[in-house]
Amino acid sequence: MSGQAKGIDSDQALDFGALLCSRLCHDLLSPVGAFNNGLELMADETDPEMRERCLDLLAESARTSANKLKFFRLAFGSAGGYGDAVPPLEVRQAIEGMFVASGRVKIGWLLGDEAIDKRAVKILLNLALIAGDALVRGGQLDIGLEAHGDGIEIAVRAQGQKIVLDEELRGALAGTLREEALSSRNAAAWMTRRLAERAGGRIMLSAPGEPALVFGAMLPL
Repeated sequence: MSGQAKGIDSDQALDFGALLCSRLCHDLLSPVGAFNNGLELMADETDPEMRERCLDLLAESARTSANKLKFFRLAFGSAGGYGDAVPPLEVRQAIEGMFVASGRVKIGWLLGDEAIDKRAVKILLNLALIAGDALVRGGQLDIGLEAHGDGIEIAVRAQGQKIVLDEELRGALAGTLREEALSSRNAAAWMTRRLAERAGGRIMLSAPGEPALVFGAMLPL
């Protein structure tokens, strides 16, 4: 069994928490910074048309920040208020909030109407984020989840003109990344694999060079 599967001690857990926090801060810095810039421009601007443009900037920055926070709450946090399962509509809104606004990524869905186990939600969201980010020139992101008698099956497929999956992210998902190589960039992928393993499941991914990037997860009930 790999070192990743054995878990991490309390000191390592603190370090890992810091890596995740660094990732969140990095992703939120741009929209929050744009919001601050918009406020500064508003304070000095007297032209009505420019003030209107500043308001548009503020609205867009606030919307982007809110979308990211909603996603991160479900993908990394405890998602309090949902009990043990999350409504599929919340999952869809979280993923769409991260990708649809940019217009680069189109999303296809194959989700049922039943609430989704929180562990499966975290794994699904993180795989969707990794796959969507790999579509560096945009493309199609298809997301599916099915619960049956044996467990839960998750499938995420990304296809586009150019797909780039960092080797450290691939290693973190595949279980080959060494713990000393953990960073804020690959911590979420490492966590995703650990979540699946702790649930008695596994993560699967397509081989490098395939025309589509495919992630799968099997979680026993």
